[in-house]
Amino acid sequence: MAHANARLTHFGRLLLVQRITELGWPPAQAAEALGVSRATAYKWLARYRALGSAGLADRSSRPHRCPHALPADQVRRVLAARRRHRQGPHRLAFRLGMARSTIYGVLRRHGQSRLADTDRASGVVVRYQREHPGELVHIDVKKLGRIPDGGGHRAHGRAASTPRGLGIGYDYIHSAVDDRSRVAFSQILPDESAATAALFLIEAASFFADHGCTSSES
Repeated sequence: MAHANARLTHFGRLLLVQRITELGWPPAQAAEALGVSRATAYKWLARYRALGSAGLADRSSRPHRCPHALPADQVRRVLAARRRHRQGPHRLAFRLGMARSTIYGVLRRHGQSRLADTDRASGVVVRYQREHPGELVHIDVKKLGRIPDGGGHRAHGRAASTPRGLGIGYDYIHSAVDDRSRVAFSQILPDESAATAALFLIEAASFFADHGCTSSES
């Protein structure tokens, strides 16, 4: 997938080089037609001639080498201290004689930035999630009182003389979250009856299927 500011998608790049190689457009004309610079046109043309259509795919912006990266033995030392002492970046920084930001960066990259996500006894990261999207869906219903036009009691105060049972009712937010991908689907419905819940399940199943959250066994 192209990054958010890319002027050309894969299709646009292919169109660019095809106009040059097959239709005989000058690179400057092809670049102007697609709103990019001549340098960009020549770049994609060179990649296409060298690698074919595969050369038009996005490349990782990750550097080939990072001379200032923390050595592997230091990373292991940070992770071992985290498991042993179960402390946050502030205390580990003092204990290890390293910068707090360095400690936090290591923990974040290895998925250990939250102590609450680790087992209390062993310090091993615990993630309660399935291996594949669609295997398990969590469902919940939240009952919320409707707010009248003009605001509720927080704005106007409670009317002590208002008889009970004359409220404007409730909305019921039905929500379903895929356990693996965390893709969520919610609807505001009038009640939480069996018929309403069943209809919500059908809508949720369709939504998850459209987003690729389907069990591999189905």
